[in-house]
Amino acid sequence: MLKKITITVLGIAIIAGALIGIKMMQFKSMGDAAAHMVMPPETVTSATVGEDTWPNLVIATGSVAPMQGVTIGAETPGKVVKLAFESGDLVKQGDILVQLDVSTEEAQLRAAEASGALAKANLVRSTDLLDKQAVSKSDFDLVDAQAKQAEAQIANVKAIIAKKTIHAPFDGRLGLRLVNLGQILSEGAPIATLQTLDPVYVNFSLPQQRLPLIHSGGTVRVRTDAAPGVTFEGKINAISPEVDTATRNIRVQATIANVGEKLRAGMFANVEVVLPNAEKVLSIPATAVLYAPYGDSVFVIVSKPDEKTKQAQLVLEQKFIRLGEARGDFVAVESGLKAGDQVVTTGVFKLRPGTAVVIDNKLAPDAKLSPTPDNT
Repeated sequence: MLKKITITVLGIAIIAGALIGIKMMQFKSMGDAAAHMVMPPETVTSATVGEDTWPNLVIATGSVAPMQGVTIGAETPGKVVKLAFESGDLVKQGDILVQLDVSTEEAQLRAAEASGALAKANLVRSTDLLDKQAVSKSDFDLVDAQAKQAEAQIANVKAIIAKKTIHAPFDGRLGLRLVNLGQILSEGAPIATLQTLDPVYVNFSLPQQRLPLIHSGGTVRVRTDAAPGVTFEGKINAISPEVDTATRNIRVQATIANVGEKLRAGMFANVEVVLPNAEKVLSIPATAVLYAPYGDSVFVIVSKPDEKTKQAQLVLEQKFIRLGEARGDFVAVESGLKAGDQVVTTGVFKLRPGTAVVIDNKLAPDAKLSPTPDNT
């Protein structure tokens, strides 16, 4: 019995030793393979650090205002008997917009003209009699006054009739019509808005420390999401002489050409005031920066010989940089890089120094200084 147990234990030990030996050989083979394995290079996109000249800009937000704008209203009460416009019409100065009922005034005008004709005839007769000394001077003065009163009454009635014919005070585009045919209007009742939209004003505010940088006639660029991809240019025409005591901002007004009336009164606008002195910078795409609390850095692509094969390959070096102003898809670099350096532009968060890379810019992002992304 003891002999059988001994044989069994011996067999198990032999089998276990064989398994352990096999596993040791497998682990050794894996270690040798790992030691000789070469990691494939990482595919990256890149951009060259360039020397650019950025326009020196002052950025602000503003709103569009019409060159001329008014709410047309009725000067005198009356009934609307004629509407000569539709909402949104483009009108010229002097065009008739609304005609109020003037039948009563026309009757009053005929009566006043008849009284005026009689007073004028009496004045002619009194003048002849005065020359012949057949009438006293006081009687003549009375007739003369009556003739002048009659003329004034005629002018008064004509003025009322004129006020009941409502004209466009200047060239522009009408807003929505606020009255209907047959409607009884009270004095001052609104009829429609009228605005001149080419050119337009853009009003914006700047901090008081920017005041020495701007001047009348300075160039202004305006963009709005209502006209994507379009930049409107104009000139500063007025700078307020006072500073807002609450915000310490100064109000500025620019005149902008508005061909096609793409800008409308009340629109929000992004404003760029172009200053005379341009700024030279080293710029890189903002996506190339690895932002971190201890310092911002980029991965620079350099050519180095491989330690084993001695063949040249592209590897990464991490360089810490100091950033300046950001503009569009780019950011200025104040120190840490030089013109001509090649930096990785995508996926920098997953890279490490010394990693071998290959460059493939087929899917590289298209960085722009003035991007105009579509609404999403």
